[in-house]
Amino acid sequence: MDKTGERGDFEWVYSDQPHTSRRKEILAKYPEIKSLMGPDPQLKWVVTGMVLTQLLACYMVHDLPWKWVVFWSYGFGGCINHSLTLAIHDISHNVAFGNKLARLNRWFAIWANLPIGLPYSASFKKYHIDHHRYLGGDGLDVDIPTDVEGWFFCTPLRKVLWLFLQPLFYALRPLVVNPKPVSRLEMMNAAVQFAVNFVIFYLWGLKPIVYLIAGSILCMGLHPISGHFIAEHYMFLKGHETYSYYGPLNWITFNVGYHMEHHDFPSIPGSKLPQVKKMAAEYYDSLPQHTSWIRVLWDFVFDDSIGPYTRIKREYKLVKQE
Repeated sequence: MDKTGERGDFEWVYSDQPHTSRRKEILAKYPEIKSLMGPDPQLKWVVTGMVLTQLLACYMVHDLPWKWVVFWSYGFGGCINHSLTLAIHDISHNVAFGNKLARLNRWFAIWANLPIGLPYSASFKKYHIDHHRYLGGDGLDVDIPTDVEGWFFCTPLRKVLWLFLQPLFYALRPLVVNPKPVSRLEMMNAAVQFAVNFVIFYLWGLKPIVYLIAGSILCMGLHPISGHFIAEHYMFLKGHETYSYYGPLNWITFNVGYHMEHHDFPSIPGSKLPQVKKMAAEYYDSLPQHTSWIRVLWDFVFDDSIGPYTRIKREYKLVKQE
């Protein structure tokens, strides 16, 4: 399979995303996979433990010198916060409490959001459903970089800067590509988040706030865990738009590396995605996969054939949601 080598535009395709047909085929052959769908009873306890760990860390860092606040923010707290963003990703599919308790999932995502320092969970849910339903959709899937990003961030140094600024682009891109009205839940998300931030600041000062927010920004930018942002859908091999990674970093990222399996079965919790791969191994073993997120970042920066433009796009013939 040849690597993609074109620059200057996205890879436009005129077929449906592969996950729809593969899902139907796998379920026809292995209907028992349906038993994996539904809530993960352990998720709420794991996430709560992580949130409480970060609140304890806020107390621990409030007397540290600034250099150690930044060090622990990048080396420890940011890793937990990045993992919590991926827990929020799972929760957005209602796998914490199930579809019948959708509202409880939304509030639990706000709880998981607290150590991140900035309101995130409600907006993520609003846009993430489009990423699955309209994968690669022009003007619909805000995971796709803009033309300006593809045009400008095309050299190694600029791509490093783009990776560092990824949190900024993920936050602002939806406002440009597919703006939607601010929901009541987003306002509640912000109100709860800033109220908790104020309490932390009142109790322990500025350093815990910097610890939380800097960790979120730094570890969603240029950080080994952030390799998953590039690994998931950037077209390292021409014609392939989704890739899985089965390495050890899945242990701290709620199995987000099992990304082909996730897009095939988004209602299955991350904890059970390895079972999907095991049950339907012949559908996944032969597909391209990544072995290292660090290698993904290295190749993204230094391979001239890979960059923000290296994504598959398609047009969806529908009325764009208001």
